[in-house]
Amino acid sequence: MQRTQKTPDRSGEDRRPQTRARRTEGAVMHRNQLRDRWQSYLDHHRFSARDSLKRLLSTPLQSLMTWLVIAVALALPATLFTSLDNLKVIGQRWDGAPQITLFLNQRARPQAVEALQQKLRLRQDVAALEYVSPEQALRQFEMESGMGSALSGLDNNPLPPTLLLTPAAGISAADLGLLGEQLAQLKIVDEVLFDRAWIERLQGILTLGERIALVVGALLALGVVLVIGNTIRLAIENRRDEITIIKLVGGSDAFVRRPFLYTGLWYGLGGGLLALVMVLVLLFSLSGAVASLASSYQSDYSLQGLGFSGSLLLVLTGTLVGWLGAWLAVGRHLGAIEP
Repeated sequence: MQRTQKTPDRSGEDRRPQTRARRTEGAVMHRNQLRDRWQSYLDHHRFSARDSLKRLLSTPLQSLMTWLVIAVALALPATLFTSLDNLKVIGQRWDGAPQITLFLNQRARPQAVEALQQKLRLRQDVAALEYVSPEQALRQFEMESGMGSALSGLDNNPLPPTLLLTPAAGISAADLGLLGEQLAQLKIVDEVLFDRAWIERLQGILTLGERIALVVGALLALGVVLVIGNTIRLAIENRRDEITIIKLVGGSDAFVRRPFLYTGLWYGLGGGLLALVMVLVLLFSLSGAVASLASSYQSDYSLQGLGFSGSLLLVLTGTLVGWLGAWLAVGRHLGAIEP
């Protein structure tokens, strides 16, 4: 009998490689789809940013008026905060800065007085320290009081050794009182005199000014949001037909919202840059008069500007407020448009 040879069935062998190939091909297609979606998302962001800026520049007068309104609203609180910062600097550099007077024990040894001076100079809340000996204090008193003949008859000098301590700049009234209490507990110190009433008044005025600036800034920021919101609302109404068509072909709300958000962002950024220019021009126009007034008081004080961080904060605040106004307006009015 002849044996019939069975031909091996290769269909099973071929299935596995084909299955692997299909799986590999599906994974590649999945990655390509994600990459294409991400690229399409970025492309639409770039297109929306460019198109919204072109639309603003196509109506320069209207856009400039909106930018100026935003700039004025941002420049006012920025000017207030800058003025308060300059007042703080003036208060710290003023010759009438708070000073603590330490009257030492008359029987204190010179070594103990010197050790106390070294200890106080190492403190971070002490800016300067001056020692006035009893002889120096007596001579100064004779010169200022005009009683030299009467004091010459005294057997002993009644004035104690004194330390004149200048606290660090920017110290608060509470910290100044705490420093005075700590110094009064020293055994070598008989009495501590310091007047913190003026610094309490100055800090109270500055605190009030900061709160006023915050309230004014918040109100003006609300005004900016309303202005941008009304502008975006008009832009939505002008493009109602375009929005309807986009929604008919399947465009999502995020897709439709994106160009208007960039419009608000451009409004805020332009307003922030113009506000920065306004503040710089104002400070430059006042710097000469302030320097002349300071020189009459033998001072080299000059106006302090916003600085890099302050300028960046102003521009970013304008950009954020513009974006927020557009987001509120789009969220309110875009849902009312349905195909």
